[in-house]
Formats: sequence, structure tokens, C-alpha cells
Amino acid sequence: MKAIVFHRYGQPDVLALEEIAKPSPKDDKVLVKVYASCINSWDYELIQGIPFINRLMSGLLKPTKIKIPGCDIAGRIENVGKNVKRFQAGDEVFGDLSSCGWGGFAEYVAAAEKALELKPACLTFEQAAAVPQAALLALQGLQKGGGLEKGGDLAGKKVLINGAGGGSGTFAIQIAKAFGAEVTAVDSTEKLDIMREMGADHVIDYTHKSFTNNGLRYDLIFDNAANRSLSDYKRALSHGGVHVMVGGKSFNILKSVLVSMLGSRKYVLLLHKANKGLDTMKQFFEAGKVVPVIDRSYPLSKAVDAMRYFAAGHAKGKVVITIEHD
Repeated sequence: MKAIVFHRYGQPDVLALEEIAKPSPKDDKVLVKVYASCINSWDYELIQGIPFINRLMSGLLKPTKIKIPGCDIAGRIENVGKNVKRFQAGDEVFGDLSSCGWGGFAEYVAAAEKALELKPACLTFEQAAAVPQAALLALQGLQKGGGLEKGGDLAGKKVLINGAGGGSGTFAIQIAKAFGAEVTAVDSTEKLDIMREMGADHVIDYTHKSFTNNGLRYDLIFDNAANRSLSDYKRALSHGGVHVMVGGKSFNILKSVLVSMLGSRKYVLLLHKANKGLDTMKQFFEAGKVVPVIDRSYPLSKAVDAMRYFAAGHAKGKVVITIEHD
């Protein structure tokens, strides 16, 4: 089978299309014929070997444990191990493989049963592949920041989404609106239109204005960028407000965790839980409340170009890798 493989850490040029053996699923796994995968920040960081924890996961000096990137997939089950109970051959599925070996940039992948859900019929394979990590980062961040799992409510709350024009951000706008929030979306000039299309009540072009000194305060800041100081965020948060960080530099993350122990504002580092909430997202899709946003699709053979485009930071929504089969 064809797969995108990397044998050393570096920039996208380390990726190569190779012919490798087709995997065979173990008793508790399924073999998925992959029709689409999706690029996430974690894929880009993995091939670079940063941060250092990625090397501990993949291989210290060179990738030895994970050689095929791609967490998010959508495809059709070809066969199942004898212990698999939830799926059968022919089922259309999607999910995040980060907890079971990655490997989505390939024609086939052996995946753990727990890493998959049935694909909503209303989504194409490309749309479904764009969902797992980005949508669940948004959902889990808004749930945590809004205290939804403890009976909290976002209805009528002022929510600001920093980095709202990318993959997780476009999902966050729609999910926050579905929960009844008043949403302010922040990103660059080229992404203002897509943020409005996703339902943002207000948009801010960070190249011209700063949301941290406009005198407004927000009940929840969902932060994909983490590119401001804690004093800036403090000015932008209401009393009792919550700042949820899903990205940023390690130093800023550590400082946020320490500062969160003091004062009336809470700073939260979101630890992504793979596939937790996919059932909730399926309900949003089926109800027409949320749609995946795909900026560009690339064939598997053009994965290097896709990764370069993703790394440039201009994507409005998700960048998808499509896999064609004879």
C-alpha cells in the first residue's frame, strides 16, 4: 500500500510517499480503508520532533515508533479482529488515532476499536476527517471553560475565540453559538469573512486592533494562539472569567497554570482527550448546527505541499489529505 513516511525529523521535505506492507489488524483492532485524513498541529510538530515530548513518543534521535503521521481519519472498515464487537466490515467510520499509533496518511491503517465512531451519514469522508481533533478541542475547551459538565451554561455569556479562523477556531465559533453564547472571533484580515460565515457576532482583526485593550471583558476566552501576556488576558477577562489555553509556548502555559492559583480569574490548560465527545458532535452535525470548514484538499501524493500550506498559517479551517483507491 502507499503511505506517507518520515525517517528523520525536520521540515515537510522529510515526508516521502512510499510503498509499504498493508497492515493486518490484531484481535482487538479493525482494518480501515482510509479515504481521507487531516493535518493537525500535532502532525506538523511530530515530523519536526518538537516539543521534546514528541520525541519520547516517536523516537529520541529519529522516528522509530511512529513513522506515518495522521491522527484524524475517515474511511470504511475492511475487516475486523475476532474480539471486535462494535463494528463490522463495510461500516463507515471516523476518529482520532493519536492513542493507538497514528498512521492516517496511508491507504490502510489498523486502528483500535475504541478510537472510532460511525461516520455521520450527513458528512462526506473529507468532512468527517476534518472533525476529530479540532472539533473536540473546541468542544472540550468550551465545556471546561463554561463548566458545562458541572451544570454550567454558556447561554448569554460573552465568549472570545482567539485564533478563530483556523481548524479548531471555526468549530469553536459554531459550538459556542449552539450553546447560546455571544461570540467575538479574533484572527487576521484574510479570515474575517469565514468567521462571520460561521456565525460570529463580532470579529476583530488582530493586525489592526487588540482585544486586550478595547475596554471590553469576556466571560470565557478560548485561546488557540496564546500569544498575549497574562496581564493582557487579565484585562480582557470579567471577574470570575476563564481563560482556556489550547496552544502556545511551554513557558506561557506553565505561567498560566501558576497564576491560575491566585486571583479571581482562572487560567486553564486544556489536555485534549481523544474522541471524547464525538457522539455530541454527531448530534450537532445531524441537526445542522455545525459544519466542518475545509480550506483545501490535497491528494496523498501531494502531502508535502499540504503540510507546507498548513505550516504557513493561512488556512481557513482544515487542510485535508484525500486517498484514492483503484
